[in-house]
Amino acid sequence: MTKPTIAGSRTGRKLGQRVKKKKLKASSRQWLERHINDPYVQRAQLEGYRARAAFKLLEIDEKYNILKGARRIIDLGAAPGSWSQIAAKVTGSTDEDIRVAAIDFLEMTQLPGVTILQLDFLDPTAPEKLMEAVGGTPDLVISDMAAPTTGHHRTDHLRTMHLCEVAAHFAVEVLGEGGHFLAKTFQGGTERDLLAMLKQHFRQVVHVKPASSRAESVEMFLLAKGFKGRKAEAEPEEA
Repeated sequence: MTKPTIAGSRTGRKLGQRVKKKKLKASSRQWLERHINDPYVQRAQLEGYRARAAFKLLEIDEKYNILKGARRIIDLGAAPGSWSQIAAKVTGSTDEDIRVAAIDFLEMTQLPGVTILQLDFLDPTAPEKLMEAVGGTPDLVISDMAAPTTGHHRTDHLRTMHLCEVAAHFAVEVLGEGGHFLAKTFQGGTERDLLAMLKQHFRQVVHVKPASSRAESVEMFLLAKGFKGRKAEAEPEEA
């Protein structure tokens, strides 16, 4: 995929707009001004994506080529659905032949070619329901999950890292050989045990911060490419 061109002039909206509502708190006004003047937000609206997060996935794919050839994709923490939109397009998923399953505890508006589960991924029934929904072995598991923030950096980091770890173990359990895993994490270090586990099962493990991720954001993405297959776990036991 070609890298999306970011150009405010293409949206028909001028950059640098100010919010004039007097009743808004200063922090809310600043957030809203940043949002409406964000070129990625404007580009998402122009191209029909539900959120600016679409460009994070597209930019990661441009560098690491994780979408090409994907036949089935599972999207964790999918709301509002921009990654699922891309997944449905690259897999050729339709309502008659579902190839994308998405899950979030938040409600999502239906998307063509996507089975949406409104369910907490930590629910014990979630993995089985996702596999049933996607209709076969996935080639790619993507996760934009993040725990609701508390304002306490260390707590937020640990809670989101827990989601990342659970998603990683799920990916190892369900991916087809050669598949990929991508998940949101936070700056501050990925747990050593998680990295060791991923390096055991995948041929390449890297941290990525796409250009569309805001500079002030502490989010990063953990990418594991080239799943070796579950034999990688079974062989040491046999030995």
